[in-house]
Amino acid sequence: MNRITTRIAIQKDGRLRERSLEALKALGYEFVVSNDRTLKAFSLCGQAELLLIRNRDIPLYVATGSAELGIVGENIVRENGYDLPVLAELGFALCRLMIAVPADSLIDDVDMLEGKRIATSYPVSLRKFLAWENVSAEIIELSGSVEIAPSVGLADAICDLVDSGRTLREYGLKPLCTIYESQAVLIASPLLNPADHPPGHYKRTAPTSSLIPALQT
Repeated sequence: MNRITTRIAIQKDGRLRERSLEALKALGYEFVVSNDRTLKAFSLCGQAELLLIRNRDIPLYVATGSAELGIVGENIVRENGYDLPVLAELGFALCRLMIAVPADSLIDDVDMLEGKRIATSYPVSLRKFLAWENVSAEIIELSGSVEIAPSVGLADAICDLVDSGRTLREYGLKPLCTIYESQAVLIASPLLNPADHPPGHYKRTAPTSSLIPALQT
């Protein structure tokens, strides 16, 4: 068997997993993942090892060098606070981190969040945004299902990832503002030799949005 030269971390389950496997195949790393309980797999070429782990743990694995590369939502990297090299924006898992309020709320500006309660699974990103806007609000940290918080009186607003906006409408919410946009990104460990993975080493090609190796000239 060839020597393992690259260890790559991707989401164990969820919407990013299959798209991540497709992106890696386009990079020349094809893996066969036998079932949903698989935590490790080797590429068919024998030179790469795949780690299938929880989404929020991927930046830690990459930051510490336990994995050389990772595919994860940009929102997860931001929320974890790691400053990791982004080798490529992958063009899938597009979403926005937004603040939303009940459809009948009188809140129509960020300044009106002063003194309000905001439920979120992204407290770090929300806290930074509120500080930037010079708004003082109570952050209620939840592990998920934040959309129901206003309807049961737990919060006046929410801060959550929004894809199509359908879930907001289903729970009687309307967007107030966007904190940032996010998509899946290919990240690298800062412990890597930069010569091995220079910025722009990988790029997304149109119109298929597949990844191909592309050495900088």
